[in-house]
Amino acid sequence: MIKSTFGITKEPFNRTDLKLLSQQQKIFEIIQIHSQHGGFSVITGNPGVGKSVLIENIQVLGKERNTIVISMSRTMHTYINILKQLAESLKIDVSVRLLEKELIQVAYNYVRDNKTIYTVIDEAHLLDMDVLRKLRLLFDQFPKKHNLILFGQRELMYYLSMKVNEDIKTRVTYSENILPLNDQDLEQYIVKELETVKLGLNTFDTSAIELILRSAQGNLRLCRNLCYGSLIEACRDSKRIVSIRHVNNILIQPHWRSHDELVKQQTN
Repeated sequence: MIKSTFGITKEPFNRTDLKLLSQQQKIFEIIQIHSQHGGFSVITGNPGVGKSVLIENIQVLGKERNTIVISMSRTMHTYINILKQLAESLKIDVSVRLLEKELIQVAYNYVRDNKTIYTVIDEAHLLDMDVLRKLRLLFDQFPKKHNLILFGQRELMYYLSMKVNEDIKTRVTYSENILPLNDQDLEQYIVKELETVKLGLNTFDTSAIELILRSAQGNLRLCRNLCYGSLIEACRDSKRIVSIRHVNNILIQPHWRSHDELVKQQTN
């Protein structure tokens, strides 16, 4: 609908080839540097601030000849099941008893071939700390050209800061908390999306932009979803300019309402 209405070949705010914003780009570059010296990185942030886009760009590194990327998001598992996921990614087929030894050997083989290894664990705040402790001990035996990268919500850092988990925290070589974006950064993101698909900067009128920024509150994912939904509303209205009315049509949907608003709506 959007492509036919606006006469474009790609939809904005619905693309898979998302570029890193400045905050993400800085983290991405530092992660690459730490991977050359045996890194253990922890990246935290509230849902929607841009962790997933950063993970996707790290995964793209796996397409390079000298890089191996192992990415896992199923983190509510036992230590053995995580080892099995690692073995599956590295195409290792040995008994559970030999998994740790074989993983370490394969890692050294890759580094001997001048490859850098990235192990990415998403939703790491859901990991049991005892499981994370075992993983840390395992990856301590990996060669230096390796980076274990934990992505999770902010409570992950709170767990690591507890005295009982000091043995894990002291091994962390780099950590960063991805902050919500300011209005200027979000507006630049909107402009960049429009320019990428060759849409005019006036596709959203000034009032629509102001309402989107106010409603997103620095959350990149919310901004992206609100822009895309508003574009669909404009197309349904046979308009090529998104107005505040189109944005409001999205904001009245239940999933955009706060908990208090929904409770109040039920009692009225």
